[in-house]
Amino acid sequence: MINILICLLIGLLAGTLSGLIGIGGGIIIVPALVMFIGLSQHMAQGTTLAMLVPPVGIAAAWTYYRAGFVDLPLAVWLCVGFVAGTVLGSRFAVLASEQTLERAFGVALMVVALKMFLFRAH
Repeated sequence: MINILICLLIGLLAGTLSGLIGIGGGIIIVPALVMFIGLSQHMAQGTTLAMLVPPVGIAAAWTYYRAGFVDLPLAVWLCVGFVAGTVLGSRFAVLASEQTLERAFGVALMVVALKMFLFRAH
């Protein structure tokens, strides 16, 4: 029961941040599942990918589309690349050691954080 409540809170936080500033899945949910639920890095990443399909694909995208903030042709091309990339990335991830996967995830988060803090978009 406590894991259900924790998962609901993690989902609420990640969903709120995703809708607000476009982050959530990898940056919030994966580390939370590892730290608070005790999943392995592999299990947390796989669970997060499975969880993201319905809400991101439907609810959030529809809200942005209705407000005129979706470039549909661009989204289609991004989707094609994303699908290919997720197949490639997941094949590497399942072969990687837990330590390698955790370190790669941490490096990715640090690179994004440094870029956000040090460099302006325009």
